[in-house]
Amino acid sequence: MKSVKKYYSSMIFLLLCSFAAHQSAAAQNVLSPQEKLMILEFEKRAKDYSKLRESIEEKLPKLSKEATAEQIEAHKVTFRKAVQSARTEAKRGDIFIPEIAVLIRKIIRNVFQGKDRIELRKTVFEAETQGVPLRINYPYPETKEKIEMPPALLLNLPQLPKQLRYRFVGNNLLLVDRENGLIVDYMTNALP
Repeated sequence: MKSVKKYYSSMIFLLLCSFAAHQSAAAQNVLSPQEKLMILEFEKRAKDYSKLRESIEEKLPKLSKEATAEQIEAHKVTFRKAVQSARTEAKRGDIFIPEIAVLIRKIIRNVFQGKDRIELRKTVFEAETQGVPLRINYPYPETKEKIEMPPALLLNLPQLPKQLRYRFVGNNLLLVDRENGLIVDYMTNALP
């Protein structure tokens, strides 16, 4: 029953966010030239990670179309470990540089105001994400909830390569690799 309640709560929230999308598109237009340059730098850093992980993935043996669940999981683990090994020097802020963190907080504040902000915080803090490590190069636990990002916010946040996803964990915003589950970077105090 609790998960059904969460599902409907999340769906209502997403509908409200979609309804507010036209307002959020205007928020993107108020960016200064300097902020637009910061977004381009952020997107470049995210793409650099993508290129690295793609080059690693290309070197791995390909899975057959008849691969079993065990083989798929083993491939995922091998891939994750290879990326971790290639990123031993990775640290928080490699992608979420301080200037972009400030800008992303501003974007979130502009998109979510009043009741929308309260609803966003409620949805994020009700999610079962306790125990997710806030550590770079560590996997996001598969057993933990993954909150879908509101469409209005995705329209305004910097664009990510297809291999990366934004994820809220408490008050923090994470970049998570979609395929191998690694936490690529994170920023604190993302929610207003």
